[in-house]
Amino acid sequence: MHWLVPFGRNKQFIGRDSLLQELFAKLNLEDLEDCQRVAIAGLGGVGKTQIALEAAFRIKNATPDCSVFWISATSTTSFENSVRDIGQALQIPGINEDKADVKSLVKRFLSQESVGRWLLIIDNADDIDMLYTRVNESSESSGSPALVDYLPFSRMGSILFTTRNQEAAVKQAGLNVIMVKEMSEGDSQKLLETSLINKSLIGGKDTTAKLLENLAHLPLAIKQAAAYINQKMISVSDYLGLYEADGEELIHLLSTEFEDQGRYRDVKNPIALTWLISFRQISSHDPLAEEYLCFMSCVAQQDIPRSLLPAATTKRKELEAIGTLKAYAFISEREGQDSYDIHRLVQIAMRNWLKTRGELNSGFGKALIQVAKVFPYPRHRNKATWTTYLPHAYYVLSFQVYSGDFEEPQRKLLSKLGECFYMSGKYVEAERIHRQELAICERVLGKEHRDTLSSMDNLAQVLRRQGRYIEAEQIQQQTLELDKKVLGPEHPDTLACMDGLARLLRKQGKYVEAERLHRQTLELDKKVLGPEDPGTLRSMDGLGLALWRQSKFVEAEQINRLTLEVRGNLYGPEHPATLTSINNLARALSSQGKYAEAELMHRQTLELDKKVLGPEHPDTLTSMNNLALVLAKQGKYIEAEQMDQRTLELRRTVLGPEHPDTLTSMNNLALVLAKQGKYVQAEQIHRQTLELDKKVLGPEHPDALTSMDNLAIVLAKQGKYVEAEQMHRQTLELDKKVLGPEHPDTLTSIDSLVLVLTKQGKYTEAEQMRASTGAQ
Repeated sequence: MHWLVPFGRNKQFIGRDSLLQELFAKLNLEDLEDCQRVAIAGLGGVGKTQIALEAAFRIKNATPDCSVFWISATSTTSFENSVRDIGQALQIPGINEDKADVKSLVKRFLSQESVGRWLLIIDNADDIDMLYTRVNESSESSGSPALVDYLPFSRMGSILFTTRNQEAAVKQAGLNVIMVKEMSEGDSQKLLETSLINKSLIGGKDTTAKLLENLAHLPLAIKQAAAYINQKMISVSDYLGLYEADGEELIHLLSTEFEDQGRYRDVKNPIALTWLISFRQISSHDPLAEEYLCFMSCVAQQDIPRSLLPAATTKRKELEAIGTLKAYAFISEREGQDSYDIHRLVQIAMRNWLKTRGELNSGFGKALIQVAKVFPYPRHRNKATWTTYLPHAYYVLSFQVYSGDFEEPQRKLLSKLGECFYMSGKYVEAERIHRQELAICERVLGKEHRDTLSSMDNLAQVLRRQGRYIEAEQIQQQTLELDKKVLGPEHPDTLACMDGLARLLRKQGKYVEAERLHRQTLELDKKVLGPEDPGTLRSMDGLGLALWRQSKFVEAEQINRLTLEVRGNLYGPEHPATLTSINNLARALSSQGKYAEAELMHRQTLELDKKVLGPEHPDTLTSMNNLALVLAKQGKYIEAEQMDQRTLELRRTVLGPEHPDTLTSMNNLALVLAKQGKYVQAEQIHRQTLELDKKVLGPEHPDALTSMDNLAIVLAKQGKYVEAEQMHRQTLELDKKVLGPEHPDTLTSIDSLVLVLTKQGKYTEAEQMRASTGAQ
């Protein structure tokens, strides 16, 4: 079995056996008819997580062949990190790659019945919006799947949710909801007794009963009270006196953001008050523990690495401070990990304490400085570190009222965070982060500062990846002008910006201009950086694509082979850059009719893309698209159609229905349908594609002209010669204007027009057109 539960087990589990029996009955792990979903619901601090944890350990002992996994649903990043941990434990291929779609990989794997029995625990599934909202990738898109769409489904598996939200419980589990209320008087008495080191401190029965009533029989409040009694070695009676003496106003202030506040209408908030009593003890004797508690209240509440904490003067002081917080039940240590969780209600109480003292802004500011300081610049080699830090960086940046004193660490952390999302293929989130970064850079550093220019370039790259070429080009042109002015025409940042602009020109069909700029950039890269620098190879790759787009296939093949050889030696055969070079070379070979060799390379690239990047990464979908094309060119239409259909579905989901790559897939699918004589279906898709091409790319973009020509061809196949002729003439004129009179696409348009003229008996005009172009 696989075991991935981040918490240790308490020595004793007090009461709740009837709840566990009900839970096991609803989970029904022996029933292989369906994937069971059960929710545990109740107030904060009532012990929901502890019940789920006890269930996990009992299942581990009673059913050794059942794997148990744990997901924290406190935020989208904690959810994804938990899923990644599961994928790594299962050793799913491709799970460790930078841009792997970890949620899809794990869902697909666990949905296989061959995996065996499993229980998946989703802890703190409180936020319905976070779990069920589909996030739009752009204004034109249908949006990416919601988090709940990534939950696996198998009759061999069961899912257990814990939540404070009754609505969420019903939505997630239907009728299979177990409501957890406060402990019974007997069970809470037993919990207090077992939590005390010196049992003689309990005192009279009436005093103990009164304290437990004040604590609302909540396990968290009882544990915190017991921790204080153990530390101070005072009686239960003395602790009750402290509890009853604290001011109502302060407790009210400390309780203001407790979602369960209404539950404590008739008594002081037990969590807030036990926290206050213990916190006063900590702050007077262990300043470092107080500092750590303040820091933990300003970052994500789960999986806080010790390496993220502010540095202590000595290791001993660090261990003592952490030990103090654990002893008071403020934090819990993750089993087998050097990281900690802080209870949600403790975190709220600490933030409210800072607010009452006017220190909330400075508290978050100190946390921001610390996270920005230790957060590494994201690279593949340090991915394990930055993925762990990511939810805490995201959380601390979500604080909206930073003063100007904290703009520098805010800007630096935004830059790193944006790169994390870019590397992960989350371009919409990366755009939002980079826009925040750019706004701060312009305000604080000015429009011509090097960091401002770098932020502009990052934003342009993100927009290009989303297919927003015109907006990206405007930013890239502006950045390039400023780079030349501020850094100089041969600075590496200037050369990288030139390459980015050339790629944007190519994406817009400006192939001649793109080739010229790529050649200029490449010469400067060789001079400034050297022939094997990644920047030089990037320019070679771009030049090869610009040549291929102009049907200069032989020259494109030569430069693609050279780029592949250097990248293969430099990075290895499975690096994403190497796979890009293999893909580009295969396209150049296919365009020269070397289909067998191209197909072999495309199949190889596709398998490696799935392994390295994940099955739904945009680059993987490009490989699928290219393989389908070479299959169609060899007459393997059925396999090509199936692959085109799958690529189109995935591109619509991942990129959106109006992304240029999605439109390419629509065109390719229509072509392969036409090859099989499915003209009506092909015409319908070609018309949709043409309209979208005109809308998204413009009526004179080469892709729009290709769509016009393809639609005209399928019209002619159906005998609609008049409409076909009109469309071919329009395409030909635009081809001459945009691509030139001798471009292969222009000559293809002439051939198509000649054919449709001949079909209508216009032999003289057809012959004159053949003669004028030398067509046979």
